[in-house]
Amino acid sequence: MSSTVRSWLAPGRPAFPETCTDQGERRAIKLELVIVFGITLGLSGLRSLLSLVDSLLKPVPLAQQQVQINVPQAAASLIDLLKQLLSVAQLLGFGALGLYLLWRGGIKLTRIGLDRRSPGKDALLALLLAAVIGIPGLGLYFLSYHLGFSLAVQPSTLGDTWWRPITLTLSAFGNAFAEEALVIGYLLTRLRQLGVRENSSLVGAAVLRGSYHLYQGFGGFVGNFVMGLIFGRLWQKTNRLWPLVAAHTLFDVVSFLGYAILKGHVSWLP
Repeated sequence: MSSTVRSWLAPGRPAFPETCTDQGERRAIKLELVIVFGITLGLSGLRSLLSLVDSLLKPVPLAQQQVQINVPQAAASLIDLLKQLLSVAQLLGFGALGLYLLWRGGIKLTRIGLDRRSPGKDALLALLLAAVIGIPGLGLYFLSYHLGFSLAVQPSTLGDTWWRPITLTLSAFGNAFAEEALVIGYLLTRLRQLGVRENSSLVGAAVLRGSYHLYQGFGGFVGNFVMGLIFGRLWQKTNRLWPLVAAHTLFDVVSFLGYAILKGHVSWLP
């Protein structure tokens, strides 16, 4: 194994936060983790698991079943728009909750990589990550779908309205912000405070990320688990969160808008 690969696989040396030794505070952090994920992405993971079990129990193969991500929420266009925006607001609230709790705990957001210190480098890294994760991820999905391990995922079934590109873009950012703020910035920081080993934290966060994509099938879990390993290790070594949010937003925008534009015009889309 080359020294470059060993360097990447080895966890970084975090400069913060100090491991919490006070037993009362440790219990408080553990309870906080249960509450936060019990009402956000952890709950989504359990729902996704049940959705997958339900799909497996049906007599129809997974590849012949469909799942939609961005769907109409009302018959009236204006009400649908407002409900789409409320869904985005909820996602932003999920991410903001984790960041607020870190801030209230004395951890400045600049210390987890939410600052404007290096916008150029962050942008380049985001573009690289979007390509490295997005392109193979798309290939993995189609492979899993054609092998019968995933459902037919429809990223958007919204009608062709003037606000569709806006809400799909906002939805992409909302998903990215919620996931990276909670699963990377918040969770990995709290696990550092509890003294959990970096590799164990990395795997645990990646499993969580994969779990709330189980509704898509086994391919959704595997693809997002691998993404979680890459994103998590990168953050552990750099403490830069913005590139992860930006990269995640980019490939979700491409997925959501690309599907909405190409659906019905190409035969290989489910």
